[in-house]
Amino acid sequence: MEDEKKPSKTIRKPRADAQRNRRRLAEVAKAAFTEQGADVSLDEIARRAGVGIGTLYRHFPTRDAILEAIYRQEAEQLGEAASNLLEKTEPVEALRAWLRLFVDYIATKKLILPALKASACDTSELTAYSSGQVRTASHLLVQRAIENGDIKQDVHALDLLYALYGFVSVDQQPDVVVRAHRLIDILVAGTIK
Repeated sequence: MEDEKKPSKTIRKPRADAQRNRRRLAEVAKAAFTEQGADVSLDEIARRAGVGIGTLYRHFPTRDAILEAIYRQEAEQLGEAASNLLEKTEPVEALRAWLRLFVDYIATKKLILPALKASACDTSELTAYSSGQVRTASHLLVQRAIENGDIKQDVHALDLLYALYGFVSVDQQPDVVVRAHRLIDILVAGTIK
């Protein structure tokens, strides 16, 4: 009996320019959603990005697809930021800077997640993915700060995340980000050896 050769299903990676265009469209869409809310039209997003609606639909065939891409992109950028910050600055300052980025992430999540939940999307995989990115990055930063002798050994990354998430989620004041940054300074000061 001869071995049958099955056609291979190779998945081509998108070209680098296509990936850049997709990322740029997601960034423009995030800004539009932030400014105008979850009901901003896809035509408006395409106009702001300087592309035709067909180009937008080629990258994101539905509103849900673009919302999901923004959510995923934000989580990935937050995850990548931990290593990048550790390369450039001392661990405790990298932790402080990353926590500020986390506050921005929470603000995006507050905007995007309700729209995704209201759609037909199954958000469980997406939220698990983003939670993994956030937890991995925060644990890395806290561990490095502990190893460097910057913060106490009993500091837990999740405690910092929960404190910030709770504060930003409950507070609806327009200056919440500024106040959250002050809270970060207080939290980090409380962890110093």
